[in-house]
Amino acid sequence: MTTPDDQPDHPEHELLDTLGGGRVLELDGDAGRSRIRFTCRPEMCHSGGVAQGGFVTGWIDSAMAHACIARYTTDFWIATLEIKVTFFKPTPPGTVVAEGWIEKAGRQTVFTEGRLENEHGDVLAKASSTIRLVPNRA
Repeated sequence: MTTPDDQPDHPEHELLDTLGGGRVLELDGDAGRSRIRFTCRPEMCHSGGVAQGGFVTGWIDSAMAHACIARYTTDFWIATLEIKVTFFKPTPPGTVVAEGWIEKAGRQTVFTEGRLENEHGDVLAKASSTIRLVPNRA
């Protein structure tokens, strides 16, 4: 397992910043898991004072993709083919943690799952996705 201090700078960190100052808390290549902390800012919320669903989806999608990056490194482009999100509770401004893991993996196709929790550990949303591993050609 690696920690944030073990990680070299990657372009996806700019994306994590855009999604609310994302900070990778955990990457575990052996387990195919990741945890990322985000800040839901007021400008990410719609008129009801809760996060727009695209941000919730993006947070969990990032965690699921990072689970793949933890296992397969940056040798592959992680292409999400399909994603399904179920929203359980509204996400108000504040700190959230997205967790993603590899449920099953083939040679080129990976099935991932993830969830978003608030700072109290309440599950706000869950997701599943189908990911295609595309070899990077550097």
